[in-house]
Amino acid sequence: MPRQERVEEAIKKEVSLIIHDEIKDPRMGFVTITRVELSKDLRNAKIFYSVLGKEDAFKKTKLALDSAQGYIRSLVAQRINLRFATEIMFCEDHSTEYSVKIEEVLNKLKDNQKPPEEENGPDPEKEEDAG
Repeated sequence: MPRQERVEEAIKKEVSLIIHDEIKDPRMGFVTITRVELSKDLRNAKIFYSVLGKEDAFKKTKLALDSAQGYIRSLVAQRINLRFATEIMFCEDHSTEYSVKIEEVLNKLKDNQKPPEEENGPDPEKEEDAG
């Protein structure tokens, strides 16, 4: 595994631990760090996160993450042994919401494709003919 990928995984793990164990901001929703994109020189990291809840939860969490950004950066720098502290930037990741919406649409399509007998139950006229 290339060094950049190892550092991305380490940053993802550490930021997740910091957010869940050390940030006590009431604005913080249920956050999941989905991925980290690190520049080739390892100096800048985009940290993508997802929040359980509606758009309001995303907004409050974004404010909480932005206010804790310096603290999180310093803890990551202490825990990951690099020559310099990587600049971090938090970015919203709506891919999980998008996946849920796609699944809902697919389920609706699947439900609409059922034959009429399954939707309305057995046809009473056909049962009389069989008897």
